[in-house]
Amino acid sequence: MTVDTLTPNAPTGSPLLTAKGVTKRFGGLTAVNDVDIHVNEGEVIGLIGPNGSGKTTLFDCLSRVQTPEEGSVQFRGQDITNKRPHKVAHLGLARTFQVIRVYRELTVLENLELSLQWKNVPMSKRMLRPGKAVTDKAEKLMDFLLLTRLRDDRAGALSGGQRRLLELGMSLMSDPKLVLLDEATSGVNPSLVEEIKDRIRTVNKELGISFLLVEHDIRFVKDLCSRVVVLNYGQKLAEGSPESIMENRAVIEAYFGADGDEESTVIDDGKVSS
Repeated sequence: MTVDTLTPNAPTGSPLLTAKGVTKRFGGLTAVNDVDIHVNEGEVIGLIGPNGSGKTTLFDCLSRVQTPEEGSVQFRGQDITNKRPHKVAHLGLARTFQVIRVYRELTVLENLELSLQWKNVPMSKRMLRPGKAVTDKAEKLMDFLLLTRLRDDRAGALSGGQRRLLELGMSLMSDPKLVLLDEATSGVNPSLVEEIKDRIRTVNKELGISFLLVEHDIRFVKDLCSRVVVLNYGQKLAEGSPESIMENRAVIEAYFGADGDEESTVIDDGKVSS
């Protein structure tokens, strides 16, 4: 199935997002401490770590929901460290959240249409009924995401997995260059996890859209990602291929404690829950 409703981003492998020395504190707590991370065009990168390791806070800094105290973030060659979130979105950086954010009282179609309304549309016209081109794009995305039969259903009535697919569709409506996915499989029925994985893979391969994803399902990460970054206590613990990360003693100990031996096979089975 193709997604030719979007504008292809040719994967060139050149730097897309580069963050250096990112540090974020909340009072006396350092949530993210001197973290470097980069995503190249066309890549799917995993960001993993135990609960409280700073993954979502790092996402917040990269997408400019939070302002880092130290460090810099560049996206598509521009310094976005102090830009407002909507300005970053205009540059092509889309973001989903750990807690699903959809307009629960609106239909699936309306959610998709509304998610594009900010792009190149004056503020005075953003709440007007979108044109045919927007609706057509939303219709084709619904088909791609297996949501067509739910077109006129309220988003609040969807299952967790269906809302995750809708949220992914909302992020794709604006033709992003990079999507930050925060726990795409959280609360999702296992039968839909494979569908989400397949849609991410297709969008990446056919359109060259890059993904940086926070995920606890290690099998999901292994199947999609070429590279994995591991955080622990707000610092980068390891970086490498999924295979090397799963065999990394420090990573195993971070998830399962100093003994690690008995549980180390669990990470290979993709059953990490933290």
